[in-house]
Amino acid sequence: MEAEEILKQNLAIEPDLQNFIEFVLKSVHKLEGNAFAAAVALLHLLERLRHAGAAVGRPMTVSLALRERQLIVQWGKGEQTRIVTLAKLPSPELVTELRTFLANSVAMVDPEILLQRNIDMMRHFDETRANAERELEILQRSLKRRQSELMEIMRQAETDALTGLYNRRAFDARLKQVFLHTMRQKSAPVSLLFFDLDHFKEINDQFGHQVGDEHLAKMANVLRKVIREDVDFAFRFGGDEFAVVIFADYPHACDKAKQVLGMMEGKVSVGVATINKDTSDDLSIDDFIRRADNALYEAKRRGRGRTVVEPCTSQANGTCRAPCPEMGCCA
Repeated sequence: MEAEEILKQNLAIEPDLQNFIEFVLKSVHKLEGNAFAAAVALLHLLERLRHAGAAVGRPMTVSLALRERQLIVQWGKGEQTRIVTLAKLPSPELVTELRTFLANSVAMVDPEILLQRNIDMMRHFDETRANAERELEILQRSLKRRQSELMEIMRQAETDALTGLYNRRAFDARLKQVFLHTMRQKSAPVSLLFFDLDHFKEINDQFGHQVGDEHLAKMANVLRKVIREDVDFAFRFGGDEFAVVIFADYPHACDKAKQVLGMMEGKVSVGVATINKDTSDDLSIDDFIRRADNALYEAKRRGRGRTVVEPCTSQANGTCRAPCPEMGCCA
């Protein structure tokens, strides 16, 4: 049988709890229940209510109810305590009279108690908000730390351990992004430069891998010097092969290649391919890479230590519409 509620009260502060206990005792008296048994049950109830969080400044609702001959107190999610079992079932009129009496009693609570309740509840809300803000700050710091850790993991996954340049994995991802954007917009040119260290195997064989590694590191430092940081990209493509993506047309790419050749004492072969507003819309990224690679192969075929620009090798009449000044392109 469902319990019939006769009183509901919020036990936010200590006076609320004490008043509620007094109301329960008055109810036992009006219903002619055993006051001694009720007193024992209320001692146990007080302990349970305090443990549940009553009278600490936060809202906590309890109710006094009748279930046939049992007077019970309920709170929370199904928590309850039996206060007393009545000798006989109370009449509906008596229950209505008791409910009215208790409602009037609650309404006549001392205004100072009401004021104190409001003060304590405001304090509780302020503490709750402060705790929530602290927890949010902790979560934000944790999120920022995890984001930093993730960024570092991603950076390491895209970085060549020896040179500190981007690796082949990063090359594939960034070149694809740049290529698609450039082919879609055609608003600014992009050049791809492939570099191959001339006779690198002989350096390793003659002087050892440590000297070879130093040579690779020197090439990486040179590429960092000639590109624009946070604009262009430099990669160790693999072994003694490097790549650079710069947001410029072939004359500027030729100038960068010339700088690299100078700083590497002419011991580098360079191939250049460019996308500009005149580039055919059906160019694929594989074709773009192939053009730069073919230009690099042509530079090596012509004797190494030089730069070849891809447009120089793509003219049907054999003339060069895009010469690379002072570097032997289309000589």
